Amino acid sequence: MTQKKKENTFLKKKDIILASASPRRKQLLKMAGIHFSVVPADIPEIVPEDMPPEKESQYLAAIKAGYVLSENENSIVIGADTTVLCEGRVLGKPKDKEEAKEMLRFLSGKTHEVYTGVAIVSKDVNDCFTSVTKVEFYELSDEEIDWYISTREPMDKAGAYGIQGFGCRLVKRIEGDYFTVMGLPVAEVARHLDKIEG
Repeated sequence: MTQKKKENTFLKKKDIILASASPRRKQLLKMAGIHFSVVPADIPEIVPEDMPPEKESQYLAAIKAGYVLSENENSIVIGADTTVLCEGRVLGKPKDKEEAKEMLRFLSGKTHEVYTGVAIVSKDVNDCFTSVTKVEFYELSDEEIDWYISTREPMDKAGAYGIQGFGCRLVKRIEGDYFTVMGLPVAEVARHLDKIEG
């Protein structure tokens, strides 16, 4: 009985805040049974010019979490950010359909990396980490790309695709955590929260 209580402490924590409006991150935390509220970090996503792209997601996650914590100092705040990196190029959210098309052509037939940085912070905790997953795309025809863009799914996603939606049809294989590609390595987050609870 004691062991069971210890394993599930993170499920019962009431003052966890997700510093993100992402429906995918909300879905994953709910799926894991974690109680939380949402306070999006409405701040510019700016990184230092000399920062390696592999570190951008963790940096931005920490900035977001810190911003929300400053107004909710008695809470545990989870910040997250995702970077798609292919051949040294960072692929953010496409500005329009043409940019989405260009990104998908660039990713076609290649393997890229998805970095999701996470920051779990409170007045006593500063726990930051990054999860990396490799994603290989099939060779994509212009017709496939045009069809996918017509779904409008690519427009609010880094790299112009969502693995959990219609974008699953583009992915040949992954190496790593599927949920990292969705935007939150939720099992790892849960274990970090459990350690904070002790």
